[in-house]
Amino acid sequence: MISITSLWLPIVLSAVIVFVASSVIHMFLSWHNNDFKKLPEEDKVMAALRPFGIPLGEYVMPQACNNAERREQAFKDKVNAGTFGWLWPA
Repeated sequence: MISITSLWLPIVLSAVIVFVASSVIHMFLSWHNNDFKKLPEEDKVMAALRPFGIPLGEYVMPQACNNAERREQAFKDKVNAGTFGWLWPA
């Protein structure tokens, strides 16, 4: 039987090779270029949000903080109305 201590170098080396290979694939093959679409009338939307002075952070809309809120009719109405979004103001 081979002990784990004698295999530490091949384990670490293979982990480094996989990390480098996946990094190269994602950088040079543009794997995620089409994940997000451009917002129509982007400048107008950004100008409309600026006056709110939203602090830096990550936001989701509509947002329910817990399962009880998620079951409320008001939240369901927001979801059914459409317009979902993620916001990262800077």
